[in-house]
Amino acid sequence: MPATAPSHHPRRRRRTTRLLAAAATVVTAGALAAAALPASANAGESHRGHGGHGHGRYQDVQLLSFNDLHGNLEPPTGSSGRVTEVQPDGTTKTIDAGGIEYLATHLREARKGNRYSITAAGGDMVGASPLLSGLFHDEPTIEALNKLDLDVTSVGNHEFDEGAKELARLQNGGCHPTEGCYTDKEFEGADFPYLAANVLDEKTGKPILKPYWVWKQKGVKVGFIGVTLEGTPDIVSAEGVKGLAFKDEVETINKYAKELQRQGVKSIVALVHEGGFPASSSYNYDCDSPGAGDGISGPIADIAKNVTPQVDALVTGHTHAAYVCTIPDPAGKPRMVTSASSFGRLYTDTTLTYDRATGDIARTAVKSANHVVTRDVPKAPDMTRLIDRWSTLAAPIGNRAIGYISGDIDRGGTESPLGDLIADAQLAYGKTQDPETDLALMNPGGIRAPLTYAASGGEGDGVVTYAEGFTVQPFANTVNLKDYTGAQLIQVLKEQVSGPNEAAPKILQISSGLTYTLDLTKTGADRVVTDSIRLDGAPIDENATYRVASNSFLAGGGDGFPTLNEGTNELVGADDLTALEQYLTANSSAADPIEPPAADRITIVQ
Repeated sequence: MPATAPSHHPRRRRRTTRLLAAAATVVTAGALAAAALPASANAGESHRGHGGHGHGRYQDVQLLSFNDLHGNLEPPTGSSGRVTEVQPDGTTKTIDAGGIEYLATHLREARKGNRYSITAAGGDMVGASPLLSGLFHDEPTIEALNKLDLDVTSVGNHEFDEGAKELARLQNGGCHPTEGCYTDKEFEGADFPYLAANVLDEKTGKPILKPYWVWKQKGVKVGFIGVTLEGTPDIVSAEGVKGLAFKDEVETINKYAKELQRQGVKSIVALVHEGGFPASSSYNYDCDSPGAGDGISGPIADIAKNVTPQVDALVTGHTHAAYVCTIPDPAGKPRMVTSASSFGRLYTDTTLTYDRATGDIARTAVKSANHVVTRDVPKAPDMTRLIDRWSTLAAPIGNRAIGYISGDIDRGGTESPLGDLIADAQLAYGKTQDPETDLALMNPGGIRAPLTYAASGGEGDGVVTYAEGFTVQPFANTVNLKDYTGAQLIQVLKEQVSGPNEAAPKILQISSGLTYTLDLTKTGADRVVTDSIRLDGAPIDENATYRVASNSFLAGGGDGFPTLNEGTNELVGADDLTALEQYLTANSSAADPIEPPAADRITIVQ
């Protein structure tokens, strides 16, 4: 249980500079087929080789960045803990990656020899977190990021999962308003600024947190502007964004870039919690190989093409993809756009060459590359101590067995085995609340991790612990029942591939008994073949009423499903993790574990 809150004490001040012992220089790989620095760049010092000590006109500034950590302090498991690497011969291999103990070691090693080094992040540091962090409202992750010497981050959509007041607490400190303090010390909050330039208080019209922040070191100034995706209200519960307005990313960045310029800050980096989709899933894919920008699509491509040329680089996130690309700015000049996958599996090392004469970045000299957070390096002892301390507090809850599985149950694919399992669990739970419940729908974005057969601790192979279940479904959504007409149900299925979901379909995971064909050779809503939709073998009757179970986020129209918000006769049940726990407990044992579902309810035509 949380300890009683102690009396307030002064918070430590943020260190604004960092002096590191000189060591071997880290040379980043080039993603730009770069033009060289102007000839005058060699007048005072080499562009390479001395850690950027700044004795001449040009000063190398190291920018280390990552995104979408989601509170993954322990090494993530299954596919969530691996990255794909393309080999020189064109084949690929997977590498185990991630874990805050290893991320800390890699970042600290990368900083050696770089006196001008900044560490920044692209949002979603917290939220949808495993039990080790989520159980304590992500205080452990903020503490870890402080120890990691994170300098600045943008907010992401998941920073709003518990609302603006809770985000303010993570920034400013103080114990949880209902659960109090978890230890004998008051939570101190983040040492680094959260930036929320495009998130406004509807009453005041002003950003709820700082819109930008300036890093300074011996005459070198680099400004950071932080924004989250404008569509955050569409993917966060209504309660989480109540009283907030989310503005256009490009307009906001351009506005504050002008403000920074007026203050004499010419070197600017945008931290954008919005992303793209590279042409390859390999982290080291040459994104520019077909031509600048050709290797990435999605929202960030349009954003990058329209953000003012005054911005020198974009650190992005949200899509959990890995890329280091150049995309032309509005003036037609290439500009670096990066993303480091998710869960702390990668970090990006970017060299920004600062021109002391102009105060700007020599953009043709920008170099960047993603690096794997491998697990073959020593663990950072301070992070190990942090994990051990919070694990001790979480263990009585997290180590409890809630079910048994015979093999890995993955969350990947258009229809996933784990998606089917969760939908079946919600259907079973719905029937306990109302025997007339017909089916269940689950959003794929709410499934945060696979269930892996291999033991994560001392529980033994095949045992599903409460902590593992929490990692899969950490949002504490309730399971809600609503009535829909058959016509509405058909419309819901069509909304998977139309409207806001047309460009990037969100295929709902469906419970046993519901089947249909998804024809990906067609476009828009036609991709759902209406005549193929069946429930227990019978066609959907457009005039009949169907009782549907879904989580509260979906039931409220989230993820671009407005028709789900139109249901009637709503019954609000327990949280979705309880539904999963009850299903696993009732349908599995050590002697008779659950087998991975076949994921064959949706017939896909390609």
